[in-house]
Amino acid sequence: MTGVLFLLEFAVFDPSDVIAAHALLARLRADRLMMCTAESCTGGLIVGLLTEVPGSSDVVDRGFVTYSNGAKCDLLGVPATLLARYGAVSAEVAVAMASGALRHSTCDLAVAVTGIAGPGGGSAAKPVGLVHLAAQMRGQSPMVDVLLLGDIGRSAVRLVTIRAALALCHQALDKGPGTIALPVP
Repeated sequence: MTGVLFLLEFAVFDPSDVIAAHALLARLRADRLMMCTAESCTGGLIVGLLTEVPGSSDVVDRGFVTYSNGAKCDLLGVPATLLARYGAVSAEVAVAMASGALRHSTCDLAVAVTGIAGPGGGSAAKPVGLVHLAAQMRGQSPMVDVLLLGDIGRSAVRLVTIRAALALCHQALDKGPGTIALPVP
C-alpha cells in the first residue's frame, strides 16, 4: 500500500515498571523534589523509564549517560585517579557518579549505576552481572547497593538494575537527615 503510513504503538517498558516509575515520581512531586540519573551500563534506560510517565518533566531534570570512563570524568567530574584505583565498576565510582550528578545539576536526588551487563567484559574479580548502584540526596551521605546477578543475559542485567535503582531511590528518600548510610543487604 503505497502512500499509507502504518503506526504501531508498542510498549517500550513493562507496564509494572512504568507503574513503579510513576510511584517514585509521585513521591518526588509530593515532596517538591527534582532528580537526575548518572548511568553507565543501563545507557539511559533509567531516565528513559522515568520519562515514559507523562508529566515527568516536573520532577526529572536530566540523565547523564556516561558509558565511557572519559564521559564519567568530563560530565560528572569523577576523578581519573579513582577510576584507575578501583575501576569503573566499583562502589567508589558509583558514589562519585551520584555526587557528580548532584554537583552538575540543581537536583535533590541522584541515582547512579555502573556495571558489567555482558556478555563479555567480565573477569574473575568483576564478573558479568556485577552492578554497583548509588543514590544520594543533596546534603546527605550516599546509599549504595551491589547486584551480583551472574551471566543472566545483557537485557536482564539492565532490567534488574533499573528496578534496583528505583528501589534505592525510595530508600534514599526514606533516609532521614543526618543518618548514616549503610550498604543495602
